[in-house]
Amino acid sequence: MEDIENIEEDEYGFSRNYFLAKELGGASKRSAHKLSDIHIVDEQELRETAIEMKHAKEISELMSDYKTMYSKWVFELRCGFGLLMYGFGSKKALIEDFASASLTEYSVMVINGYLPSVNLKQVLLALAELLSELLKCKRKSSGSFSKGQETFPSRSMDDILSFLHGPQSEDKDCFICVVVHNIDGPALRDPESQQTLARLASCSHIRMVASIDHVNAPLLWDKKMVHKQFNWLWHHVPTFAPYNVEGVFFPLVLAQGSTAQTAKTAAIVLQSLTPNAQNVFKILAEYQLSHPDEDGMPTDDLYSASRERFFVSSQVTLNSHLTEFKDHELVKTKRNSDGQECLNILLSSDALRQLLLDLNQ
Repeated sequence: MEDIENIEEDEYGFSRNYFLAKELGGASKRSAHKLSDIHIVDEQELRETAIEMKHAKEISELMSDYKTMYSKWVFELRCGFGLLMYGFGSKKALIEDFASASLTEYSVMVINGYLPSVNLKQVLLALAELLSELLKCKRKSSGSFSKGQETFPSRSMDDILSFLHGPQSEDKDCFICVVVHNIDGPALRDPESQQTLARLASCSHIRMVASIDHVNAPLLWDKKMVHKQFNWLWHHVPTFAPYNVEGVFFPLVLAQGSTAQTAKTAAIVLQSLTPNAQNVFKILAEYQLSHPDEDGMPTDDLYSASRERFFVSSQVTLNSHLTEFKDHELVKTKRNSDGQECLNILLSSDALRQLLLDLNQ
């Protein structure tokens, strides 16, 4: 009983002292510091500090170990499984190295799920066109495919997916490999997008390799999607690599953007595109700097200038580059007073000049 009384007295004393301290603290002189006094560091400086690479030797050895798994991963794809890569660090470079080193015999399409906007219908259309060409080549070489299998009847999502599923082929290598960086990306997290991706992964002519980074990503799928449609084989492949490209679209806390940083961010995005796409962008940037009072560069003029310099061979090629620019939110379109469709880069003149300097280095 005495112990209990001592405990209660101690607790009472602690509580009394706590509130007394609060009262005294409230009466003390307030700090003169203001929120505006906080030093906001440059975003690029903060990124470089946050992603400083350490243990380079150990990471290189880890990557070498993963490369020994490439043949196993190809075998798993051929058996009809989907490969899901997870673990700390960006898996982008690892998956692309796997594709370029071990999937050279197959057609590969990449979906950058980390982009703020991803148009899955355009992806499905491109896959259907690619499969159509693949089936034509197979029919010519072996004569085992009928002409009816080569074309898809309409552009509805259901019809495209039905075409991609098609009849089961005896040739297990007749498939397109779809690489999805960050299948749990913000633009793909809604149920409709995940259902579309699951249906795509279950198509007989499709094999999927994807990466996830969000800890709750598995909650996006039910059992049917995991085991029947995606048919995942989970691979733990921590790379400890910085999210250089994936993180471009997410500003860091306590960081401020500057002209140099804005240009640097755009340069990182453009460097992930093809050289021809970069050259097309340069033409657009130079035009915008030399015509600051205009609504932008007419699309027809950009096509003519790009074709003259052999950066594009057709309007279709230019459109594919423009889609990349728009998906990365670098360019927007608007119509001028003459009704022409014009292209405008979403950067200030200073940032645009800095970007051209970065690209030309």
